[in-house]
Amino acid sequence: MFIACLIATLLLAAMTALPISRSEVWWERALDFPRLQLAAAGALLLLIEFITLDLDSIATWFLLAVAGLCVAWQAWWIVPFTPLVSIEVKDAPASADPDNALVVLTSNVLGPNRESKKLIDLVRANSPDILVTLESNAWWQEQLDQLGSDFPHAIKCPLENLYGMHVYSRLPLSDSRIEYLVETGIPSIHACVTLRSGQPVSAHFLHPSPPNPQFNDQSSERDAELVMVAKRVAENDKPTIVCGDLNDVAWSSTTRLFRKLSGLLDPRVGRGMFNTFHADWWFMRWPLDHLFHSNHFTLTKLCRLPSIGSDHFPLLTALQFSPEHASEQDGLNTDADDRARGQAKQAQQDVDASDVPEPAND
Repeated sequence: MFIACLIATLLLAAMTALPISRSEVWWERALDFPRLQLAAAGALLLLIEFITLDLDSIATWFLLAVAGLCVAWQAWWIVPFTPLVSIEVKDAPASADPDNALVVLTSNVLGPNRESKKLIDLVRANSPDILVTLESNAWWQEQLDQLGSDFPHAIKCPLENLYGMHVYSRLPLSDSRIEYLVETGIPSIHACVTLRSGQPVSAHFLHPSPPNPQFNDQSSERDAELVMVAKRVAENDKPTIVCGDLNDVAWSSTTRLFRKLSGLLDPRVGRGMFNTFHADWWFMRWPLDHLFHSNHFTLTKLCRLPSIGSDHFPLLTALQFSPEHASEQDGLNTDADDRARGQAKQAQQDVDASDVPEPAND
């Protein structure tokens, strides 16, 4: 039994230690994702070792210490996305002006999925102001165009490579651009959204490619896109949202770098993980779909919606433009190392924050 526990502990230690490096190799960065699962496995291993091994042995206490450190390290990353910490984004005031509301439904539809009626029914039931779809191609565009009477404004980028993107909006869209910031065939959408009150909001919709051998054997392309958007957002103090399937988890070092460099807030902090992927595997889920926003907004509602036949659950985020609470909301702080790391990621892909459109919202 000791040998089995030793092997399990060493494996847990390796899977915990490897992501600490700043390597961009896909299989190391993939270990950022299952931190909840690794923490649970480590806790179970601790229990087994405590019950079955000789507690008078120094070797046993060594295994217990290593497993305990691994669990603590994994927990450090995921605890912010539980009710155990204070919320980062305040709840919207009960007396909030409905004309300053912004409700966004984000859904990675899974290109081959043909259960479009499920998504359309969800849209009609939840009445978002903006619907953002990822992996949507020409077939999906044809289905979603049924919503045209309710969503008179749209930006459409149908692609057959699983990186198509559509934005349907009840609210006016202006200064819209479709860009390929880092990779050919991997689009992003940028636009100014005007709330019913007339307040303009800069919006960036992203879906960078993931680090895996099927797409990229390193995370450098994804990381560079996140960094350049983050730095562009930080250049102004305008009301801003950034949302989409970032192919990165909420608790990774690269998402933390994005939050630090952009200054944007994550409404999940202190509320929950809101795991959106994988819809079919309850035991292997993590928060892959995101909406970050500037401190001009408070939160009315955040929820994961039912399955639409995709491998992602849709995510609904309802924000309230409440600039009077901006000074009461703080995200992560940045330092010189963060800025240097971001600059290095941009240089590696020969891109710059100036390549990111900044929708006019004056």
